[in-house]
Formats: sequence, C-alpha cells, structure tokens
Amino acid sequence: MFFLILLLIVIGQRLVELRIAKRNEHWMLKSGAKEYGQNHYHLMVLMHIGFFICLILEYLFRKPVLNKFWPVFLFIFVVAQIARIWVIKSLGKYWNTKIIVLPGIHVVKKGPFQYVKHPNYIIVTIELFVIPMIFNLYITAVLFFILNQIILRIRIPIEEKALRENTDYTKQFD
Repeated sequence: MFFLILLLIVIGQRLVELRIAKRNEHWMLKSGAKEYGQNHYHLMVLMHIGFFICLILEYLFRKPVLNKFWPVFLFIFVVAQIARIWVIKSLGKYWNTKIIVLPGIHVVKKGPFQYVKHPNYIIVTIELFVIPMIFNLYITAVLFFILNQIILRIRIPIEEKALRENTDYTKQFD
C-alpha cells in the first residue's frame, strides 16, 4: 500500500509540474524565447516514463520488502521535494522541463542557484535513486541513475551553451 501511495504522489506531482511547465513555456515562447535541445527531450521524457514502468514492474515481479533504511531514504526524498519546490519558486515563470531561454534576461541567481548551477538535475538524480531504494528495487535504482547521467551529459552542455549565448550566464556562473 505504501508503494502505491508514494507512486501516486510522485506521479501526481509530475503531472502538476508538467502543467506549470506548459504554462511557463507558453508565456516564454510568446515573449520571444527560443527552445533548445529538442532532439534529446523525447529521450528524457521516455526515460522518466520508463522509470515508472520499471519501478512498477520490478515491484510486481520481485515483491520486495521495505529497505531496512527506508526511513532515511524517505527523509532524503522529502528533502528533495522541498528543494524541488524551492527551485520552481526561485525560477518562477522561467522554470521548465524543456530548455527554453528568453534572450537578454539575467539568469536567476537566488534560492538554490546561489549555491549550485543545476539544482534540479541534482534533485532528479537523487529521486531516481532513493524512490526505488525505499523498496529495495536495486535494478531500477541503478539503471535509471545511469540513464539519467547519460541524458544529463547531453542536456547540460546544450543548456549552458544556450544560456551563455542569450543571457548573462557567463558573468554569473563561469
């Protein structure tokens, strides 16, 4: 039951986030923003959908018990969710799941962006590992940790290049 509840919470959260991202995307594109990285975005979406499918299948086939450290993993997950909200609030109307950049703006240098360049990617990496680990779903944890790192090796350079070319990113972060 705990698995189902957590799964529904995470899926519900993702659907809300997609709605926020779509609203922000519409505003940004209407305001003259440019989208980058369209070639890999579908791979990222497939990876995230695949994560939920693999999570469910591994749970159903392996019938695992809770990890003995599940409270620690759950705590890390909750902290990651608080950090995710902090990221979304800090970026405001500029937060998106796509790489969409409005030329001429100043990059956000508040909230978690005061401390790290890509806090949302750190949060997603943590989530993709700790959610399955709560339930001893090692295959999903390791597989999607690795797949996420592959996607980020493609995505982050594209995002940073777009930000350098269109904003004061170099001045703020390099």
